[in-house]
Order: sequence, then structure tokens, then C-alpha cells
Amino acid sequence: MPLRVGILTCAHMHVQGYVHGLRNHASAELVGLWDDEIERGETYAQQSGLPFIGFLDDLLAAVDAVVITSENVRHAELIEAAAKAGKHILCEKPLGASEEHLQRIERAVSSAGVTLMTAFPCRFSPAFQRLKQRVNAGEIGKIQAISATNRGRCPFGWFVEPEKSGGGAMIDHVVHVTDLLRDLLGEEPVRVQAQIGNNVYQQSWEDTAMVTIEFGSGIFATLDSSWSRPQNFKTWGDVTMTVVGESGVIELDMFGQSVETYGKSAGYSSSGYGTDLDALLVSEFVNACLEKRAPAVTGFDGAQAARVAIAGYESVRSGQPVLVFT
Repeated sequence: MPLRVGILTCAHMHVQGYVHGLRNHASAELVGLWDDEIERGETYAQQSGLPFIGFLDDLLAAVDAVVITSENVRHAELIEAAAKAGKHILCEKPLGASEEHLQRIERAVSSAGVTLMTAFPCRFSPAFQRLKQRVNAGEIGKIQAISATNRGRCPFGWFVEPEKSGGGAMIDHVVHVTDLLRDLLGEEPVRVQAQIGNNVYQQSWEDTAMVTIEFGSGIFATLDSSWSRPQNFKTWGDVTMTVVGESGVIELDMFGQSVETYGKSAGYSSSGYGTDLDALLVSEFVNACLEKRAPAVTGFDGAQAARVAIAGYESVRSGQPVLVFT
């Protein structure tokens, strides 16, 4: 039997990629969409051809699993509801916007015994997987430090309403690269120092963020996680890593495969090509649920990455490096 999947709100733009991936997976059945903002949900349901289901309990009763693409601060309550109903969960990042949220999520999933996967599509990038292979093969010796970026355009909407998002550019962009760093190094971050600014839009929320992440072995990484690109920039800004080893350097440009156009009237545009990372993410979730195994990216992975962003905000408040909560 196929895995019956429902969508819990269409607040996040990434819902489109997950819907596309589910529709193209031979072992998945996309049942419908629920959204507490009825007009938003009905509009997207009409655009996407999804059935709109007006009550959360009705959707949960009709599915085996859910994809949560709500505002960040609602992840915890929706995960709790899905876990209580015994449904497997793929949740958009950041998994939680506070330590209290993360602990609620961990309790709910642990007591229900359901699968929780965090939506980190970058983990499935062939370029990143090749980087891991070369590092693990010792091509550049022991890693000394990493310089990384995740810069893009500001999404606006609820993303710039901290009461819904949990922050600004830092919470939005830190978690992707943190997850890659943890997977590449095989160890946990222990200390974070961050600086933020509103240098691009001059609003109350941060659009620029520079973060230094220190690991227990002494390796450190710097991360530019800013909304610093113009509005006509490609949706995925960039994910880059310069990995410095004892005997060499490897550079990663994850979304470098693109066709870029410059013109007097049209301005700048970019169209990416290559692997559909959302499709790989969705496929792993569906297969893990059906095979009754842990997914390649777990809820714990999502929680640990979110803790780095949360520690970043504490560092900004204190003006000092802070330990990552464990």
C-alpha cells in the first residue's frame, strides 16, 4: 500500500517542492491539505489541485504521515498533534524556534514512537556527498577550518515577523549549513558567537548574520547566513563551503549549476538545473516510513541545528560566545 500523506499548512514556500516530489513518488499518495488560514489554504488547494480539508483531525484520520510547512513557531504544536495521532512527520526547518519548543517536540515524538524527519534537502546534494567522500578519503588531511555561506534574498511575509518565524536571516539560514557541518565532521558544535545587522533593509529584524561555530575537536567554521541578495536573485541563493585541511583545500558551490542572464530591460535572472534535492528528500521520507527505519536526516539532526541558531541569538544578546545547549 502507498504511504498516504497530508500537508499541514502551505505557509512555507517549500511546500511546492514537497507536493511535486510526493506526486512523483510511486509509493506515495497525496491525500490533501489542511490550513488554519482557510483563505490561504483554499487558494493554494485550488492552484495545486489538492483537496482542501477543513479540520485538522479529519486530515490526520485520513493519512499515515504529514508534511509540516507552517510558520516556524507552529512546528511544535503541529508535531505534537501529528505524533499524538500516530502519524509520521516530515517538518520544515528550523525544527523549533526555542529550546522549549525543541524539548516539546522531542517528548512528543519519543512517547508516540513515530518517525520525525527534518527537511534538510542539502544533505542529499551530490556535490556535498562527493565532498564528504573526498574528505573521508583523506585527500586534504585533517580538517582545520571551514568557511561557509548561505546567502539569499529576503522572503518577506511572515519570515520577517519574529513572533511567527522566531527571528530573521539567522534562524532561516544557519540551520542548513550547520546540518552539513555536523554530518561532514561527525561531531557536535559546542560554542557559537554571532553578530547580526539590519544593513540591507534597515528594519527591526536582522537581514545579515555572521556566525562562528566551534566544535569540540577545535575545528571552527564561519558562516555568512544573510538575506543580502536582490529580489530578482535565484530562490536558492548559495550554499558554499571552503574546507581547509592540513594538505589542501576543497571548495563546494552547491547551486553553481545555473544559467544566468543579464539584460538592460530584464535585469538579472538565473535558472538552476541539476538534481531535484526536494524530490530526494521526499523519497527518503516515504521510503523510511514504509521500511520502518530511521530516515537519513532525523529530528535530532534538526534539533541540533536549531540549537546553533538559538545559541546565536543568545550570543547577540550577551555579546559573548555561548555554549550550545545539549
